[in-house]
Amino acid sequence: MWNALLSSTIARDAACRIGAALVAVGQRMDLLLASERGRLAPWLAVAMGAGILGYFTLHEEPPLWAVAPGPLLVVAAWLVATRAPHAGWLIGLVAAAALGFGAALLHAAAAPPVIAPPLRAVVLSGIVQDVDLLPEGLRVTLGQVRFGPQDAVQPRSIRVRLRANDPARPAPGDGISLRALVRAPSLPAFPGAWDFQRAAYFAGQGGAGFAIGPAEVTPAAGAAPPLSGLRAAMEARVTAAVPGAAGAVAAALLTGGQSAIPRADMAAMRDSGLAHLLSVSGLHIAIVMGVTFWVVRLLVACWRWLALRVDGKVWAGVAALGAGGFYMLLTGSQVPMQRSFAMAVLVTLALLSGRHAVTLRGLALAAAAVMLLAPDALLGPSFQMSFAAVLALVAGWEALRAPVQRLRGDGAWWRRAAVFGVGLVMTSVLAGLATAPFGLAHFGRLQWYGVAANAVAVPLTSVLVMPAAMLAALLMPLGLDGPALAVMGWGCEAVLMVAREVASWPGAATGARPIPPWGVMCFAFGMLWLCLWRARWRWAGVPLMALGLASASLHRPPDLLVSNDARLVGFAADGGFWLQRQSGASNLVRDTWLRAHGLASAQPFPREGDAAAGAIDCRAGARGTLGACRLRATPQGPVAILLRGEAPEHACGQAAVVVSAEPVRGRCAGSQVVDRFAVWRDGPHAVWLDGAAARVVSDRAFRGARPWVPPPPVPRAREELPPAAVE
Repeated sequence: MWNALLSSTIARDAACRIGAALVAVGQRMDLLLASERGRLAPWLAVAMGAGILGYFTLHEEPPLWAVAPGPLLVVAAWLVATRAPHAGWLIGLVAAAALGFGAALLHAAAAPPVIAPPLRAVVLSGIVQDVDLLPEGLRVTLGQVRFGPQDAVQPRSIRVRLRANDPARPAPGDGISLRALVRAPSLPAFPGAWDFQRAAYFAGQGGAGFAIGPAEVTPAAGAAPPLSGLRAAMEARVTAAVPGAAGAVAAALLTGGQSAIPRADMAAMRDSGLAHLLSVSGLHIAIVMGVTFWVVRLLVACWRWLALRVDGKVWAGVAALGAGGFYMLLTGSQVPMQRSFAMAVLVTLALLSGRHAVTLRGLALAAAAVMLLAPDALLGPSFQMSFAAVLALVAGWEALRAPVQRLRGDGAWWRRAAVFGVGLVMTSVLAGLATAPFGLAHFGRLQWYGVAANAVAVPLTSVLVMPAAMLAALLMPLGLDGPALAVMGWGCEAVLMVAREVASWPGAATGARPIPPWGVMCFAFGMLWLCLWRARWRWAGVPLMALGLASASLHRPPDLLVSNDARLVGFAADGGFWLQRQSGASNLVRDTWLRAHGLASAQPFPREGDAAAGAIDCRAGARGTLGACRLRATPQGPVAILLRGEAPEHACGQAAVVVSAEPVRGRCAGSQVVDRFAVWRDGPHAVWLDGAAARVVSDRAFRGARPWVPPPPVPRAREELPPAAVE
């Protein structure tokens, strides 16, 4: 009995100590979170983004009832927060993640089903929804599509490039009929690469193609999206008034369409770090709304009778919101514009109410709004780079506000000029540093002279190009826009001159191995941790950012890649890349492979002999065939054999992986086979040869069974087999 009493006493003491420790930890957390008051709300948007990422990492589509926990948890968080605010905030994080997960699930469920375009050319008909100018010809987006006169209306849009010499000039709302070859959205270039099919699924697109015959246009045959006709008319008018690349850039700044910009000039803008000027976003809408605000306020002040009866600031704010909203709709409501307009609305309302205009809470609210409207945007470079730049600028302003105010001093002209110069340089530096990792992850390139290029191009765009664009847009209905467009063209030509000059400097843009997805998430979370908190624990985000930046050196890309049509087989070894390329192979897939390995060029496999310090050993086959190549990424690693005409029975069991651009019929005991049939069924394949055993991953295994992933093909007739399988 005494032993039982002693044991119970010890247990009670231990429970009391644990309870006291938990209470102390809770009190300590309350004190820490209390010191971060005002910084807790932005983390709800971060949690929402985490929930969206959780949805897209699944391999199977969850049931629809999975959207239910989000609203329930929101109610629970609100009830708890009324008594224990910090506990309510913690529950709110879970609720926000559940809301993000549910929003992504609902958007996927509401999207139209995937369609399968015909394999052969068809007479395509539909209603023009949008028109894009190209350097040569036009591209139209069609709705209410039919793949034949008797075919049903398809639930998704189709993009078709007209022939370069086609005289037809369709406008949004016109009906169009033409003979075209249409293909479904492309598969990823390799497992884990950018998912074109997922992007097309959420954008409502069913495929793309090109015309092989002239287009027949029926004017005003149906409805088109709001302002699409005005957008197309303005784009055509601008490019007619301002010829060449400058006109294409001017049209991009006014309407958001970049397709008419020549490829060389687009590359120069990108390599000089000025591509953000073409993506209408924060800078452009700030200029539009800012100019509108001050012009309207000036006009009200100049009219004495009106100035005595109304608040000019309120009228100017309302006019600025109207101008910004119209500009967003005119440019197609792209993700950067949605974010920028949401922020602009908050800034305008704050100015009208006398509160701080730019805050992290406002940025978080804008991010949450964009994620709820388009959850898939979170995965794209536009969302990531846009919000990263603004986050860095807002947090940087908070940190540098006091030094800048000291520099401003008594407001002398030279001090104001110094503040302007420092602000311009720091804006470029902060935005460039914040967006560089995301650009490296998506594009595999770094621009080193962006600060110099932006120091000239941004003031040109702000002071000359965009005000001239606004004046031209106002004068277009009167037909008096010629002088304003001429001035805008001069400014755009000057921006292009800056881009071409900076892009020509040695090492202006260099390729590098991309940051892997886990590295991007690590850097992003570290940046959020550093920028959103105030206390000293925020510096814990710096090691996370460093780890994210170093992740490219810790990540091993695939050693062996096979495209979805087997026309490309690539092997990385000894710092180089070797390709087997057949006629009709995709240049886009090849370039994506090279970017994934941080390389600029590739070379063909040798006809005979070794290469890559012995990692590649090719031999000729019988009767003049190329034979096969033995591939080994590491000296003691597994071996892959690339068949180039040799019979597979000579390779089966002799290597861990057998790769062939032709079908390998029958069983291949002792080896994994990646052949024409395998990529037809499961998409492109990636192979790692660095472990004890080879690891083979197909695109279908990587992405899983999701709504945007087409089901495995099931041949029902001879003509549905892949071309190489038909004897």
